[in-house]
Amino acid sequence: MTDPEREDRRQQPKPKKEQLLSPATAAKKLGLFLPATPDEFQATPITRTQLNALNDSPPEWLTTLRREGPHPRDEVSRRLGVSNSALARAGVSDHMTTEEIRALLADRPEWLVAEREKHVPGSGRIPGTAVGERPARAEVADDDDD
Repeated sequence: MTDPEREDRRQQPKPKKEQLLSPATAAKKLGLFLPATPDEFQATPITRTQLNALNDSPPEWLTTLRREGPHPRDEVSRRLGVSNSALARAGVSDHMTTEEIRALLADRPEWLVAEREKHVPGSGRIPGTAVGERPARAEVADDDDD
């Protein structure tokens, strides 16, 4: 005698759910200052697929924020060529616009020169430019020869 076929009662795998990111996490991954983003971005969780779509073909608001700011502290420190701690020691705001960053690089306050020298030795005396931008002028100022 043979046993009758039995129904397969093993648990079936569940379909994968799309991972949701909080607006704060999504803003950090996109390099954005969350309070500067649109209200609809701040109000709803974002899926990984939506995040990838934003990176691949950014909407106008995202392009404008990345270009003009305000930028979060991580981006400000990267553009100035200093550490996040250096910004805290200098009492610089948690967020800055691109124009404010350019003004700091043009004025080159003493704290910025000292902190850039600490962060990347040899970079403190070279005329500053934001990382990834073209230098404002090609010649190098040499203050030590006077």
